Amino acid sequence: MPINSRTLTAAIASGCALLASPAAAQDDPSDGAKRTRVALGPQVKPSWPGAEDVSFGPLVDFATAYGDTPFEFEAPDESFGFAVATSDDFAVGPVLSFESKRDSADVGGVLPDVDFSLEVGGFVNYTVSENFRLRAEARQGVTGHEGFIAVLGADFITRDADEYLLSIGPRVTLADSSYQDAYYSVTPAQSIASGLPAYDASGGVQSVGVVIGYIQQLSERWGIYTYAEYDRLVDDAANSPVVTTFGSRDQYSGGIALTYTFDGGIF
Repeated sequence: MPINSRTLTAAIASGCALLASPAAAQDDPSDGAKRTRVALGPQVKPSWPGAEDVSFGPLVDFATAYGDTPFEFEAPDESFGFAVATSDDFAVGPVLSFESKRDSADVGGVLPDVDFSLEVGGFVNYTVSENFRLRAEARQGVTGHEGFIAVLGADFITRDADEYLLSIGPRVTLADSSYQDAYYSVTPAQSIASGLPAYDASGGVQSVGVVIGYIQQLSERWGIYTYAEYDRLVDDAANSPVVTTFGSRDQYSGGIALTYTFDGGIF
């Protein structure tokens, strides 16, 4: 596949996953010998927020555990990050995420580019019980859209140690007016040039959705990791002429990877 901005974004994000694993920051070496699980495979994501088309990229996951302690649960849609403060129920830490460039050609060549977006922020996890976790994640774009975005989620988790893990949960995504303007608004000048109606997208709830993840160990070393995500644009994002003309209110993501578990660690 030719190298393009979206492929490069995915590759950079994959590398960051190796350096910013939440499990690596929280495990206690006193619990026993270190184990590492690495997953690698393909995934698809919307080409840009609100796109009808999807883009292919690598799916990389990295986790560590000690002794007989199972690998810590991590939802498939979490940004790359690590905990800096933990308790029995809470974990707090920084996150890093990316949004690939939206080219003018993606929207008929009549609207401006939205440059590659680097987003930095933080997360809070609250473990309600062994089988239920809440998470809030907030990020600020420092390039590209330069807007604010937050994701609220809950996950029901069922597992047999590391033999298998199934998770499913709802998601609500919120965005401020800067983020919404970048992808969904049409200024009067752009309206004249494009023929689209002028549109001012306000901040608020951008989408609602659900994420499902599944990990199955096939042998002592090998396993399968897969996930699927569906988001439905709502309110101002859903009604944007950018979406109704060039995109879709239905947003799909998914991937499948082969996992390999070995003794020791990468670092």
